[in-house]
Amino acid sequence: MNIAARNGADIIDGKAFASALRAKVAAGVARLTAEHGITPGLAVVLVGEDPASQVYVRNKGVQTREAGMASFEHKLPAETSEADLLALIERLNADPDVHGILVQLPLPAHMDADAVINAIDPAKDVDGFHISNAGLLATGQKAMVPCTPLGCLMLLRDRLGDLAGLNAVVVGRSNIVGKPMAQLLLGDSCTVTIAHSRTKDLAGLCRGADILVAAVGRPRMIRGDWIRPGATVIDVGINRIEEDGKTRLVGDVDFEGAAAVAGAITPVPGGVGPMTIACLLANTLTACCRANGWPEPDGLAA
Repeated sequence: MNIAARNGADIIDGKAFASALRAKVAAGVARLTAEHGITPGLAVVLVGEDPASQVYVRNKGVQTREAGMASFEHKLPAETSEADLLALIERLNADPDVHGILVQLPLPAHMDADAVINAIDPAKDVDGFHISNAGLLATGQKAMVPCTPLGCLMLLRDRLGDLAGLNAVVVGRSNIVGKPMAQLLLGDSCTVTIAHSRTKDLAGLCRGADILVAAVGRPRMIRGDWIRPGATVIDVGINRIEEDGKTRLVGDVDFEGAAAVAGAITPVPGGVGPMTIACLLANTLTACCRANGWPEPDGLAA
């Protein structure tokens, strides 16, 4: 899935990998429908009219239907009460046609996001944010895994094969990316360090990494001279900046500087981003198989 970059590093093509993953999911969905007469269903809930969230939800709906799944979209006004949202989640939890539930974040300020997420049936929590899934992942048990870290792990396995014994540094400590990413790497027997913006000598720590995952949310924070020669760099950051009179998307890594040193690197855009929705579809198929006691397709879960 990689192509050589002009300045030395290989570019990890997340867009191509995600396309292949979606095709694998679609084949699994078709098989379930043909053999069992069941179509996996994904319910996405959007509260309010945040423009970025609207785009994400629309893209998720399109890709869900393209994979042959049932797509259930619930768009609620921003003034919807938390009680009404929780009541909707309760109905979706009980709906046998719904195998995955995703509540698009961020939620309006009057809602408690943790309470909303933890109201989702953990077995249908295809975002992997429920406290039960976080706990299962932390203790090495079967869990629904957050989509972005799962996508990163797939890209790393595809690039490096066996990850056992490699030094991995995760820059970022969020519940959505940093912490679950570290748990997944531990599960693959990496030696893992979680760092963040307040870490002392962050540059020196990064230079020791065979695998560097940047998920700190600061544009181009990680410079090329922080990268160990030959390291694999996964850039999760998506930052919009104004540069030369234009709005650009850049990662948490200085791409040009890092690509001159790294062995492989994900670009922004076109790296980790496309993997997130593809892994959401994979999680929905996995949830459907687990709910019915059927074997899970290989290569879709951590």
